[in-house]
Amino acid sequence: MKKAVLLLIVAMAVALVATACGSDDLGGKVVTVGVENAYPPFNFVNETTGEGEGFDYDVWREICSRIGCEAEFAEAGWPAVIEETGQGVYDVAADGISITEERKAVVAYSDAYMSVIQRYMVRADETRFTTAAEFDAGDYRLGTQVGTTNYELGVDRIGDGRIDAYDQFGVAVQALITGDVDAVIIDDTAGQGYIGVNADQTKLLADELQSDPLGFIYPQDSELIDPVNKALEDMRADGTLDALFQKWFVDFSG
Repeated sequence: MKKAVLLLIVAMAVALVATACGSDDLGGKVVTVGVENAYPPFNFVNETTGEGEGFDYDVWREICSRIGCEAEFAEAGWPAVIEETGQGVYDVAADGISITEERKAVVAYSDAYMSVIQRYMVRADETRFTTAAEFDAGDYRLGTQVGTTNYELGVDRIGDGRIDAYDQFGVAVQALITGDVDAVIIDDTAGQGYIGVNADQTKLLADELQSDPLGFIYPQDSELIDPVNKALEDMRADGTLDALFQKWFVDFSG
């Protein structure tokens, strides 16, 4: 009788632990997160500490704390990270990645965790044009990053003859600052990050060019999709996502 009672107590304890952990607990699985480390404030290397940080680092550590995994960050190149994630090189990639139908043929997406507005970034002292339409109508050069929706939007607006494409957004921004290009298409959240780093040298034009939803990407058959979507839903409901948005996209100054 005592043995039966003891077994019942053990079973109840196991059930309580399972309930507390939730059905989405991954049991400490190491999740390799591909990041570019060159896209502030989403991800970048802190020059003082030499450590990676940014929104992607914080959000994935928080996600893993909720679903029982450990985030291990790996530096990945753009746009190769999309194909490589589809092939399983990374369990997930986080790099402010726009959700597009074309990319869905290669990777699976999480639910959108935020939306961004594409804008023109220009030099702080720019006076030749003040609107997107004036830039488009002129003979100005546009810088952007290869393999991005920013590049595609640039081609749609002005054709590819006036576009200089760079491997990283940071290089495109430096080309803007040095006068090699006259504007850069960039999403407003990342744009604020680059303005924080170059506060006296760049600004964003007010015109909204395009709105893009962002999501994390995975191999098509990933077991992470459902638990991460649930974690994002909970983080949105309890205010955690808003706090991270405030930290990295409002308060961040480079």
